[in-house]
Amino acid sequence: MGKTVATGIETPQPYPQLPEHVMDMFSLKGKVASVTGASGGIGYEVAVAFAQAGANVAMWYNSHSVEEEAEKLSKKYNVTVKAYKCSLTDTKAVEETVQQIKKDFGGRIDIMVANAGVAWDKGPLTELAEKDSELCDKEWQKVLSIDINGVYNAAKSIGPIFKKQGSGSFIATGSMSGHIANVPQLQVAYNTAKAAVIHMCKSLAVEWTGYARANTVSPGYVATPLNAGMDEEMLKKWNTLVPLGRLALPKEMVGAYLYLASNASTYTTGSDILVDGGYCSV
Repeated sequence: MGKTVATGIETPQPYPQLPEHVMDMFSLKGKVASVTGASGGIGYEVAVAFAQAGANVAMWYNSHSVEEEAEKLSKKYNVTVKAYKCSLTDTKAVEETVQQIKKDFGGRIDIMVANAGVAWDKGPLTELAEKDSELCDKEWQKVLSIDINGVYNAAKSIGPIFKKQGSGSFIATGSMSGHIANVPQLQVAYNTAKAAVIHMCKSLAVEWTGYARANTVSPGYVATPLNAGMDEEMLKKWNTLVPLGRLALPKEMVGAYLYLASNASTYTTGSDILVDGGYCSV
């Protein structure tokens, strides 16, 4: 049973011990955070923010190494930051990487951010199927394998650790595309995958009740190097559809991740935080 002096109300589950100062609630000092897809974009900025907040961080990458970045962050913020190469679609490799991180960081992992993902850039599904059915199947499986199974593999591997510890925060990167169907680009595979990720975390939140929390952050259009070479008319169209009138900076996403990773969100689970410039409000 839990009981607070403020309310005098007893509950079946104990209340968390929260710091007195609100800024301390957002501190990650002494915690171990694991971030997939940390070689660039949102994942990289989240890893940096967590290090700034005092966490020791495991940065996952697949193709673009972050070994040098990890070393620089360690020295700059006086925390331990290590890089780990792993394909999120390889179930065994993910399990082995999670266990190695646990070993390297003193036997625990407090935060897992399942951020790695790929987009769909093949246009309308039916047109691609009519043109090349085999390619259509291949591209569909690629998006679902990375964007859904990658999150599943991360959750499957970290769940037992959270359960044994009795605590943990799992944060997956969803998307506003899990809430709406984007225009003018047509991307049924990506939209499907992100909707699945959001609902997966809602389901995990219920399953993990009592020992861990699970939430998602759903970004809108974010300005990354990948968008630099996009059709100018497409970018203009995106800006007209976003109430704030522009794309986001990757760094504008990190506040939501920090909130969900920290003790500021001890009563938040099964939630999705939209950071989309108001796109889904229209």
